[in-house]
Amino acid sequence: MEAGLVDADLGGNVVKKRIGSAGRGKRGGVRTLVATRRAARWFFVFGFEKNERANVSTTELDALRLLATELLALTDSQLDSALIDGTVQEICRDH
Repeated sequence: MEAGLVDADLGGNVVKKRIGSAGRGKRGGVRTLVATRRAARWFFVFGFEKNERANVSTTELDALRLLATELLALTDSQLDSALIDGTVQEICRDH
């Protein structure tokens, strides 16, 4: 994804990536929505299986774009505090 390999740029710093699922490949797999400016910060904000829903609604996408704006505006100190109080959870840190 860092290299631009995303399936859709949904605007508002939200991108979609298809991820294959065992026995179903990418078409029947999982969709992940990530908030990013394609720099150092990547926030997983939503995921769903393709067999459960086709996509997010316009209302959901608007909310995810707002969330992306808020997450990407966090200072390092604010992000550290959000990690400590559990507002956000770190999934992976690559040094």
